[in-house]
Amino acid sequence: MKKTFLLICSLFAASVFSQEQQTESVWRVNFLNPGIEYEMPTGNNSTLSIGAGIGYSVSYPHTDNTPVSGFITSFNSFLDVQHKWFYNFDKRKTKRLNITNNSGNFISARVLTRGESLFGNSNGTDGLDFAVGPTWGIQRKYGKNFHFLFDMGPIYYFDVNGNGYYFPLMLQLNLGFDL
Repeated sequence: MKKTFLLICSLFAASVFSQEQQTESVWRVNFLNPGIEYEMPTGNNSTLSIGAGIGYSVSYPHTDNTPVSGFITSFNSFLDVQHKWFYNFDKRKTKRLNITNNSGNFISARVLTRGESLFGNSNGTDGLDFAVGPTWGIQRKYGKNFHFLFDMGPIYYFDVNGNGYYFPLMLQLNLGFDL
């Protein structure tokens, strides 16, 4: 039984490490939502992306106690963590399209944490809120080092006071440079 288990583990490890590594480590500076991001490989077609900075956002309705009606905006510090699974690297390579710096289409699991509003017309219930959910997105490298990312997906958002709700669509747009 132990030998069978070790054999299966060895074959699995050999198959994982013998495949061509398609993802790569990338440092980025984003300027649309000013911040820095590091994307590291977690597998042949997957990465973990960690970004921090200051971003423009819209307030979540159930966690905001602002008496203002209408479009509520704020600039907040943020920590954004995404685990991305790229699904079209082989198709892009077949068509002779670029996959450098993880250029491809992906699905992801995303966790976004925002701090207290720095300025804007939002006055949140506390200084910390969270959003979690799946996303679908695209990311591309253009030219020497220009980076484009767009993703979207439904989220569940909540704060530390227990307020929360589902939101049907969260959008992210990032422009920046790969270092």
